[in-house]
Amino acid sequence: MTDIIHPLILCGGSGTRLWPLSRKSYPKQFARITGAQSLFQASALRLSGVEFAPPMIATGADFRFIVTEQLAACEIAPAAVLIEPEGRNTAPAILAAALILQEQHPGALMLAAPSDHVISDTNAFRATVQAAIPAARSGDLITFGIRPDRAETGYGWLELTAALGAGDAPVPQPLKRFVEKPDATTAQAMLDGGRHLWNAGIFLFSTEALIAAFAQHQPEMLATTRNAVSTATRDLGFTRLDPAAWGQLEDISIDYAVMEKAEQISVVPYSGGWSDLGGWEAVWRHGGPDADGIVTHGPTTAIDCTNTLLRAESADQQLVGIGLEDIIAIAMPDAVLVAHKDRAQDVRLAVQHLKDAGVAQAETLPRDYRPWGWYESLVVGPRFQVKRIVVRPGAALSLQSHHHRAEHWVVVAGTAKVTIDDHVQLITENQSVYIPLGAVHRMENPGKLPLTLIEVQTGAYLSEDDIIRYDDVYARERTPKT
Repeated sequence: MTDIIHPLILCGGSGTRLWPLSRKSYPKQFARITGAQSLFQASALRLSGVEFAPPMIATGADFRFIVTEQLAACEIAPAAVLIEPEGRNTAPAILAAALILQEQHPGALMLAAPSDHVISDTNAFRATVQAAIPAARSGDLITFGIRPDRAETGYGWLELTAALGAGDAPVPQPLKRFVEKPDATTAQAMLDGGRHLWNAGIFLFSTEALIAAFAQHQPEMLATTRNAVSTATRDLGFTRLDPAAWGQLEDISIDYAVMEKAEQISVVPYSGGWSDLGGWEAVWRHGGPDADGIVTHGPTTAIDCTNTLLRAESADQQLVGIGLEDIIAIAMPDAVLVAHKDRAQDVRLAVQHLKDAGVAQAETLPRDYRPWGWYESLVVGPRFQVKRIVVRPGAALSLQSHHHRAEHWVVVAGTAKVTIDDHVQLITENQSVYIPLGAVHRMENPGKLPLTLIEVQTGAYLSEDDIIRYDDVYARERTPKT
């Protein structure tokens, strides 16, 4: 009988190098960058089927409802969603999942994979994973390496003990060492030598072997992570790792923590299409440039351009490039990036500059996603704000009040069940309701279609922290967003 593999999908990153499309409030793994599905959804589907158990997910509190909503859209039910109190890199997250899985399925095989990679040949990837199972069953820690097609300086590399042949099957190979991101000369030498692979950051191991490796090389981290897991709390189906214990953990990747120290380690080469979409240059490359090196997305026009990426995210805008060479131009409704393709990795510096300057666009999108749906600000002025709000079928906002603003709701699609103090009413399309300042109120969507309304706020203070929650089906704090 074939071993069942338990996937762990890591989706806690912020993806700043794909700004302005990817931001802290809605990072790249949840965005539709390469198709109709988000990168996270594509990852979950790739790791589903008869050979896989339901996935475990490790993410942050702000993304927990996005995770469950996107999985539901793919008809995938997770085995568990682990909430990391704060980012601590891959080692603690993978170890916590392994400890939980070991309790439930001793000795299970766990495949840890990022949520934001593109793997174009799902069947080839699954075959590569299957080829690694015997070595993992024998106690090896397995890492997967990508056969390189260029002298890439943006990735770490894996050095093998012998060169691979062009047609070699994906079987475990002895790993000599991990190589840090190289300079151009070193990368070219490694490419020419044929003994190096790109480090994909994907791992397969038995829970017993991984825990034993941590016991040998990171005993303090193992003890602290055990504490974070043993004192975790359940919250609406999520597993919240203990914040106090988690805060004591080192911020470290699994490569540094144990993989580079372990003795029984192998690498399995993967020859299919792969990209970590680690920057806009990678998106340009993955997009399949035409004969002139042009990649476009959305309402764009390229005239006399070469080696250029033009991407517009709103149907209401037009992005036109004339005479551009080696340029990346990304247009969002609230922010535009124009950069030389050679400086694509420096986008994160721009994000930090905007953050230091207090610019909202550094980390937040115009559309704010909540457990019940989303909203976006249409107009903001002195003492007023106009929003569009969309509530999913069956969802409900919290029972709340505001100290500083009144609200006027106009339904434009669907039906809303509105509670204002002791009065409950249904309002439908072209109807409206007024919520006085200080009134305790709630909006619900009792229908089977999305509810869309326009909200007009008036008052002296209109920020989102002017919310007092009295009851919330999503177990959020009494004051604002969690």
